Amino acid sequence: MINRKYFLQFLLFVSIIINFKQVLANSADNGRQSFSLNDNWKFYFAYNFEQNIDKQTVNLPHTWNAGETLKGVANYSRTTAIYENTLLIKPEWNGKRLFIYFEGVNSVATVFINKKIAGEHFGGYTGFCVEITNLVKPGENSISVQVSNAYRTDVIPLHGDFNIYGGIHRKVSLLVTNANCISPLDYGSSGVYIQQEQVSAQNASIEVLSKLAVQSTQGLSLQTTVYDQQKRKVASLKTALSTATTSSLKQQLTIDQPTLWNGKANPYLYSVEVSLLHNNEIIDQVTQPLGLRYFKVDADKGFFLNGQYLDLYGVGRHEDVAGKGSALTDTDQANDMDLIKTLGATAVRLTHYPHNKQFYDLCDKNGLVVWSEIPFVGPGGYTGTGYIKSKTLESNVKTMLLEMIRQNYNHPSVCFWGLFNELKLDYDDPQPFIEELNALAKDEDPGRLTTLASNLEKNTFTNLTDLMGWNQYFGWYGGLFSDVGNWADATHAALPKKPISISEYGAGASPFKHTETQDKVAPKGKFHPEEYQTAFHEAHWAALKKRPFIWGKFIWVLADFGSSIRTEGDQDGMNDKGLVTYDRTIKKDAFYFYKANWNPEPILYLAERRNTNRTKTITTVKVFSNAANAQLWINDKLIGKKAKNDLNTILWEKVKLAPGLNKIVVKAEIKGKALVDSCEWTVN
Repeated sequence: MINRKYFLQFLLFVSIIINFKQVLANSADNGRQSFSLNDNWKFYFAYNFEQNIDKQTVNLPHTWNAGETLKGVANYSRTTAIYENTLLIKPEWNGKRLFIYFEGVNSVATVFINKKIAGEHFGGYTGFCVEITNLVKPGENSISVQVSNAYRTDVIPLHGDFNIYGGIHRKVSLLVTNANCISPLDYGSSGVYIQQEQVSAQNASIEVLSKLAVQSTQGLSLQTTVYDQQKRKVASLKTALSTATTSSLKQQLTIDQPTLWNGKANPYLYSVEVSLLHNNEIIDQVTQPLGLRYFKVDADKGFFLNGQYLDLYGVGRHEDVAGKGSALTDTDQANDMDLIKTLGATAVRLTHYPHNKQFYDLCDKNGLVVWSEIPFVGPGGYTGTGYIKSKTLESNVKTMLLEMIRQNYNHPSVCFWGLFNELKLDYDDPQPFIEELNALAKDEDPGRLTTLASNLEKNTFTNLTDLMGWNQYFGWYGGLFSDVGNWADATHAALPKKPISISEYGAGASPFKHTETQDKVAPKGKFHPEEYQTAFHEAHWAALKKRPFIWGKFIWVLADFGSSIRTEGDQDGMNDKGLVTYDRTIKKDAFYFYKANWNPEPILYLAERRNTNRTKTITTVKVFSNAANAQLWINDKLIGKKAKNDLNTILWEKVKLAPGLNKIVVKAEIKGKALVDSCEWTVN
């Protein structure tokens, strides 16, 4: 008989051995280590010559402008500040290479290590990497970053209807590699580029270009392996390095019967693991996503993904949240993605700059088709210019385009590179330069399409990019809601071979302002009733959904955001065209209108619910729902059952409300699931 005491000791011993092996497996050295540098920075404004400067302790991401937006400050701080921290360099890193990777510093950064300059970067929305190997010593080292969002004419954006939040507003990390490594210094990219040369349901051919930082090729080889979602190897190739491959290496791989990345229907992702080997031991490794897909845009029929039509509709999005500005956390990024998914969008326009790396990852995983653009932005309806004919500025624009493309090259969600937004022709003519940008984008990435967003007439800028987009606000900035359909038909007729999109359409709204009539609203005024925004979107979607030749339909905008040039709506310094409020706590009625039309999940929503104090006894009760029909009850009395229309809207017209309190209840059923919504209106 086994002694129970010794048996338990034996199980404990086995458990310890298993756990120890698991720790070793989890900490297996692939030659590359990454450490967060986001905590405990000392922050203060620059050019302060006082003794004993008061320094604030902050964690990254951080911006010094976040509080100003909430206060409606028009002249928010466009200035310079300093961030300081300590780097602890371990003795065992002797012989290693050390880099600091910044995901985004707005707008100009100068990095100092031990008070010696390590590098500079011009542009706030793309990442950059600085090597510090020869500037550090074992033990404590100082790092300081001078950051400026001051006005200047050599860094984009020069202008824009959004705030340029100053600070280290994205994450920072320390990267430690071996002396030979996959280079992190190629425009802030991963150093690995996966080009999809041919993709079909039968097979896919890819070319993997790896940028290398190699001192000697002796004993070195590069192994590239493709894994499916179950971590099964589906393709692999190992290549010995030679003197001709010290800076880069291309490898060709084929995947048989691939599962395609198919948007929301099946956002399937492979992973590509690139390993640098020395005598068959891994000394560096980089892993990148791979979503195999092919797409095209037809001028008459719209967007096709993997040979099937896909109606692209969604929102423009700014990285801007109440109290945080552009210094978003991972949770903030995920919350915005949840809002977009709840809305039911199939696409998103990342405006007006490359967004946080995490958000591209989320788009990949959730199957959203992405329009990504550089912050080459004009003044819109305001004075000024987004372009001047300057070699320094043009160099900055080209660099930012290269950074955006190379840093996001492997994201399958990205299908369109946007070259500018709302440039004008009243200053230096930007068109020759835009042609250069387009050629650069096509040379860098021939597999994707280029586009732009214009607010000028239909015969302007139409020969500069593969696709066209127009920002149109019929019924808001002049005209009628119905003009959008007429404009679309006329533009398509005038440019029959050019694929066209609506890159922005929207209207301002406050969930705290209401109207019982549909009178014209003054965009520059303070009264932006929620009901007018809803009517705008109802009319626009009714027209746009009928026109598949409009390859993309992008609402302006997901959420309200800071814009210091605005003095309208409930708060100065705010663009209130969002479907959601700045703090993401209130979804406006228009949000639920689109959810009912775009998201197949059951919904029953009483519109105009927040218009609680009324003067009219005769009204229309409106419900957004994908149920076939619904019942209306007022003060426990059944008013009747109505069917939904083709906009997933149910209307009870000429309903009589009683003086005083009215309890409104609607009921519906979808596939056996009961849906109920209610609100209270008081008639005075």
